[in-house]
Amino acid sequence: MSLLTAAVRRRGPGALAWHLGALVLLAVVLYPVVWTIGASFKPSADIIGALDLFPADPVTDNYTRLTEGIADIPISTFFLNSAYIAVGSVIGVVLSCSLTAYAFAKVRFAGRNAMFAVMIGTLLLPYHVLIIPQYVMFQKLELINTFTPLLIGKYLATDAFFVFLMVQFMRGLPRELDEAARLDGCGHLRIYWSIVMPLCRPALITSAIFTFINAWNDFMGPLLYLNEPDKYTVSMGLKMFIDQDAVADYGGMIAMSLVALLPVLAFFLAFQRYLIDGMATSGLKG
Repeated sequence: MSLLTAAVRRRGPGALAWHLGALVLLAVVLYPVVWTIGASFKPSADIIGALDLFPADPVTDNYTRLTEGIADIPISTFFLNSAYIAVGSVIGVVLSCSLTAYAFAKVRFAGRNAMFAVMIGTLLLPYHVLIIPQYVMFQKLELINTFTPLLIGKYLATDAFFVFLMVQFMRGLPRELDEAARLDGCGHLRIYWSIVMPLCRPALITSAIFTFINAWNDFMGPLLYLNEPDKYTVSMGLKMFIDQDAVADYGGMIAMSLVALLPVLAFFLAFQRYLIDGMATSGLKG
């Protein structure tokens, strides 16, 4: 309150209204998080309809039940499947999108601008338009109930946003570096790997963070292509708390959802400095 009082004294009632509005907005944003944490320590029967954020008598049964698994499947299976898809997606996006971005930013070839415009245009295409043709294609290739449909697009540079992000960053790099490397006898692959990639680290890490979060939280993809519970990801495992035996275990679902946030939060905190640098520099260069 001392900071609030000092602001009011310096700037008058306007500062008070601004700070109160910010506090109200902060409370609205944080309320779902606080409610979820409190609900994870309540019995399932007390979660729906309860008005209190935190229970008077907290219980840890929701977390201890996670060690028992869901439908005889260990919780670790869901986390390992999600980690496999998320890490595989990060590797695919970083390699394929950076190589494609290098071609658009550094290599002169016929139709480059037209192809880049078409690629940017794919951002306007709704994902739901592609669901049926993609599913039919993977079904004919007998790839349903495998991780391939969830990963193969990441290795083909289908994420146009990340290609655009890297192109903007690479266009800001001095061309003198490329010319000096060519004088030393370097080809495009050597320039890409030894010069451009190290300098594009902020853009690469920015793409990696968003890719990891999107792949970890993805629900539609696993729902379409994965049929066996032992191949489910975390998002599909959460759904099983509602489906099993027609009884909704809200307590276990909320507890697992909080545990599922930890890898994403750790990944973000580890690379948040590069995320800010990448977004700032890619927005200024080009």
